[in-house]
Amino acid sequence: MEEYAREPCPWRIVDDCGGAFTMGAVGGSVFQSIKGFRNAPSGINKRFLGSLMAIKDRSPIIAGSFAIWGGMFSTIDCTLVQFRKKEDPWNSIISGAATGGILAARNGLPAMAGSALIGGILLALIEGVGIFITRFSAEQFKPPALMIDDPSQLGAPPEASSS
Repeated sequence: MEEYAREPCPWRIVDDCGGAFTMGAVGGSVFQSIKGFRNAPSGINKRFLGSLMAIKDRSPIIAGSFAIWGGMFSTIDCTLVQFRKKEDPWNSIISGAATGGILAARNGLPAMAGSALIGGILLALIEGVGIFITRFSAEQFKPPALMIDDPSQLGAPPEASSS
């Protein structure tokens, strides 16, 4: 089974930033289309027009916010990989906490602490689920244990040769 190979660190930041932008654009478009449709005046044409206007107005903002989060997360993650000289789940957890704290810095110290805590917990949950899935799927590829009721069916032990 082939592992997913990530880009090396300088390019990983650009890759993750672009992926986060795309995810924000798609998700924001879906969310804003529903919101715009619901908030528009009655009439199907007005509702579809309201939906399109909401997508046009808000989706780029949401996508940009996602891109900033993804870029900052990857930058901190790559920095931790460089300093710690190893790539493990702690890098992601610390990166999530630091990103949450840094992005909430304009709102004061209590907001920074709360966002850092939420970011760290969220990434810890994501990493934990990833580890669980990896271990669960690894169980499927273990060779089956040989179950024999009568040890005499195994045959005689090999003779020890004396040389």
